Amino acid sequence: MKRRDFLKTAATTGTGLLIVPSGVLSGANAPSNKLNIALIGTWGRGEAHFKDLEGENVVALCDVNEEHLEFGAKRFPNAKKYVDWRKCLDQKDIDAVVCCTADHTHAFIANWCLNRNLHCYMEKPLAISVEEARIVRTNWAKKKGKLATQVGMQRHEHPNFNRIQELVRDGAIGELKDAYAWGNRQIPRPGYLPAQGEPPAHLHYDLWVGPSPFHPYNPGYFSGGPGANCLQWNMYWDFGTGQIGDMGSHTMDLVWNVVGNGLPTTMEASGEPFNPDVTPVRMESHAMLPANDWRGEIGVHWYQGGAMPRTPRDWVDLNKIGHGAMFKGTKGYLITDFTSRLLIPFGDNADMSYYDRRPKDKMLPDLGHFQTQWINACKNPSLPTACDFEYSGTMIETMVLGLVAYRVGKKLDYDGATGKVKNCPEANELLSRKYREGWTING
Repeated sequence: MKRRDFLKTAATTGTGLLIVPSGVLSGANAPSNKLNIALIGTWGRGEAHFKDLEGENVVALCDVNEEHLEFGAKRFPNAKKYVDWRKCLDQKDIDAVVCCTADHTHAFIANWCLNRNLHCYMEKPLAISVEEARIVRTNWAKKKGKLATQVGMQRHEHPNFNRIQELVRDGAIGELKDAYAWGNRQIPRPGYLPAQGEPPAHLHYDLWVGPSPFHPYNPGYFSGGPGANCLQWNMYWDFGTGQIGDMGSHTMDLVWNVVGNGLPTTMEASGEPFNPDVTPVRMESHAMLPANDWRGEIGVHWYQGGAMPRTPRDWVDLNKIGHGAMFKGTKGYLITDFTSRLLIPFGDNADMSYYDRRPKDKMLPDLGHFQTQWINACKNPSLPTACDFEYSGTMIETMVLGLVAYRVGKKLDYDGATGKVKNCPEANELLSRKYREGWTING
């Protein structure tokens, strides 16, 4: 039996024990129980994964910037090196992939991993169009229980995520009616950068542009520091989704973790005048999510770039929370950031006597280290991950549908089953994006 097949078979038994070549039983740290991992994107966010990957076998590195590739190779000198992720994914001994590339390649790499039966940790966002999110999510549904997926919303590991879910679902604010999330980042741009010079020899610029329509090289796209260079390009329509795919993914995660999976039935949005090159700085979107097994129909609202929900009380300044969320119920509000929360009962009957706090032994357990959760699930795919491709896929599909509503300027009636807008043909044209010749998401 091949090592990779043996690893997966042993993992699914749940025994946690594997036989090394010498015939000796060993546990989780045995060489035979280590994943063979490919790291795609070896600088910035890629570097943030170095420590977590040291306990596994990093057998492949890939980066379109050869200087960044060598940076990764200093930490993992035995790994094979690539500049084209398509060639990297065809290396036969890979078990799992950690991807830290530019946003406009995420859905491609995620789907190629699924097609090759590779576990995948994908930095957020999972996709930058409705169609991309649906393709990846549908493909993963066929592999669920066999492959481990996780989208890099690592703030999810904070215990506060569990506490706000418990408060809302247990009725601390009464019946949930609306949920709000916002981000205040403001990075205006007039349009795509003009052509300026030639790409340096170490940068494979054409591969960086990848499946997106070609735009001339400008060093400004690469002028940011490690972990923050995305702020130089993710606001352009062909390269990202602006604030939605950046901090918006982290902040909406606060809401999504509470309200449960589902797709909107309607979506409307407004904001600054449309720019065909650049996603909006200031915008707000409003979705209606259908009832599920614990709540009725609710509104889910997103605000960015200075747009904000109304404060529940004059003495509460929501603008003091740069990236936060708020839940409105029939008997109160819950306001939160990533690590703290504020409960505000209201009304004559908001005496909290209606709230039956769960006992400590029924509280949700801490998630633990976010990346470690994924690595453990790779070795035993029956284990859950907090932000798998289903959870993260429905969330980003909802958020980018808001961008579609913003672009057409109409309230959309959306059919989540088919992924189509029922009342606006021009909106359906914006659910997907055009790719350059030679690139396919289903490779």
